[in-house]
Amino acid sequence: MPVTVGMKFDMNREKMRKLEGFIAMTLSTLAAMAGLFWLVFILGDVLVHGIKALNMGLFTNDPAPAGIEGGGLRNAFVGQIMITFCATLIGVPVGVLGGTFLAEYARGRTIAKIISVLSDIMVSVPSIVIGTFIYAVVVKPVGHFSGWAGAIALAIIMIPVVLRTTEDMLTLVPWTLREAAFALGAPYYKVIIQVVYRGAAAGILTGILLSIARVAGETAPLLFTSFNNSFFSVNMNEPIASLTVTVFQYAMGPYESWHAQAWAASFVVTIFILLLTIIGRVVVKWRFGK
Repeated sequence: MPVTVGMKFDMNREKMRKLEGFIAMTLSTLAAMAGLFWLVFILGDVLVHGIKALNMGLFTNDPAPAGIEGGGLRNAFVGQIMITFCATLIGVPVGVLGGTFLAEYARGRTIAKIISVLSDIMVSVPSIVIGTFIYAVVVKPVGHFSGWAGAIALAIIMIPVVLRTTEDMLTLVPWTLREAAFALGAPYYKVIIQVVYRGAAAGILTGILLSIARVAGETAPLLFTSFNNSFFSVNMNEPIASLTVTVFQYAMGPYESWHAQAWAASFVVTIFILLLTIIGRVVVKWRFGK
């Protein structure tokens, strides 16, 4: 009799576990399908409206006066490329060098752990906070908006991503490779450049691409820093147009032509970010897939 009661108890517990597992799986599946639905809906909407409004004049013409059909977003495309390029020149070297310091010179120290935690926090900080910070420390003292202020804001967003990726990739390089280089008499900086960086190059490149994709669609920081410019300009010392801010302003405008161009610009930004993400994943699979 005790054996029979124990067997029934175990069977009941097994049924309860199966029921709980089924409920959890059902809820997880429904949540995933709900998220996937909205993702497909948004991307589909951008795809349908963006392709219809896409034309060569969008890339070659400057904006037309308000209320007049035609024109393009050449100034915004050029300004976005310039701001993102300058942000990359600022953020990538700082992030790579910072990650190198944490992985090589501060390995195992308390300061490395503190900086890593702060970097993780910075990744999650809303971009508008960084925009207002740069406005307070750069724009307001100078007295005007500028493309450099926008580049600095985007660079600050990029640095934590590149830093953490670089630190993780350098940590994965076996220490025995460093010891072998030391045994040949190589100084530490040459070991890092010629051995460690080569072993982690694919991972670092992926982090850089992901950081560029991270800032390519940012609007809030640029509203407080580079502002916008309705005219074509390549002067980074003055307010300069950007694609994301232009999309925001055109989407809020009253003209249908503005709305169409905003859809087309959103489509271009989406495709650009998608390509960067795919390239990053291909690089990782090529380097670490086996």
